[in-house]
Amino acid sequence: MKLSVLDQAPITAGNTAADALKKAEELALLADELGYHRMWMAEHHGTGAFASSAPEVIAAHLAAKTQKLRIGTGGVMMMHYSALKLAEVFKTLSAFSPGRIDFGVGRAPGGDNYAMHALSEGRPPMVNNMYEKLGTALQLLNDEVPEDSVYNKTIATPSNIVLPEAWLLGSTGNSAIQAGKMGLGYSFAQFFQGGMTPAILNAYRTNFKPSALMEKPEINVTYLVTVAETKEEAEFEALPQDISRLSLMKGQIRQLMTPEEAQNYPLSEMDRMMIQENRKIHLVGSAKEVATTLQEEQAHYGFDEAMICSIPHSQQKRLDVYRLLAKELL
Repeated sequence: MKLSVLDQAPITAGNTAADALKKAEELALLADELGYHRMWMAEHHGTGAFASSAPEVIAAHLAAKTQKLRIGTGGVMMMHYSALKLAEVFKTLSAFSPGRIDFGVGRAPGGDNYAMHALSEGRPPMVNNMYEKLGTALQLLNDEVPEDSVYNKTIATPSNIVLPEAWLLGSTGNSAIQAGKMGLGYSFAQFFQGGMTPAILNAYRTNFKPSALMEKPEINVTYLVTVAETKEEAEFEALPQDISRLSLMKGQIRQLMTPEEAQNYPLSEMDRMMIQENRKIHLVGSAKEVATTLQEEQAHYGFDEAMICSIPHSQQKRLDVYRLLAKELL
């Protein structure tokens, strides 16, 4: 099984945004050393909980620091950018690191309405043309002349570079057919709200048409994972993430507390039931237990690659998650 990394550059309690970005670099170096396949940076706006607001900038830095690891975005939120700018950014990244760049895009805003309003400079954001915009960006990436009259009188430079891989993110299955028809890889965010089904992934495969950016169907699935040497230790490290998930479900995004703080956090019986329900999307246990679950999920759904998002409060514990999984699966 291919193993990969999704990082949101979490700003955990007691740490700064600069700390979070430095930790992303540390994680990339470890993933490169351990043989992980790729690392993507997410895009989040208007929050003090994550430092990854400019994933394409972080990707440039990480690509320069690593040797074999594919680097990209998971994803860049394309509603905020023109198709030309998207193409130019990722062609530039690929020119510097040919064969190692991923153009991963999403249709969500990556932030609340205030951030979305600011990113569109106060104008109503264009949210109904995502697939058309993506199609134009793909043409510009491939040095083609787009049909769109806004873009067909210019070019996206640099030209004649090694093309990046192109991926479309999804969390509900709505984009699976489009990803296939456009010849893109499909990345399912199982860690976000669950809901993955064989039918969703089969719809992608059935509709796949090869493109210059992806020759055959490729599926990766992102899981939230906390592992440790023992299940008990993993549960201890996982509780702050469970509480953050509860806060998110209540409309609040908060920095990740320490495991010690989490032990004293008041949880109602309903909260505890919701945490157990969220275990469907937060895999917690020993490395062997979680590795077995991932292998069973791959056998059932038929995806190609597991992408691991892990957010223990301690950077050392977070790096250990990736070490332990690599030992079991790579």
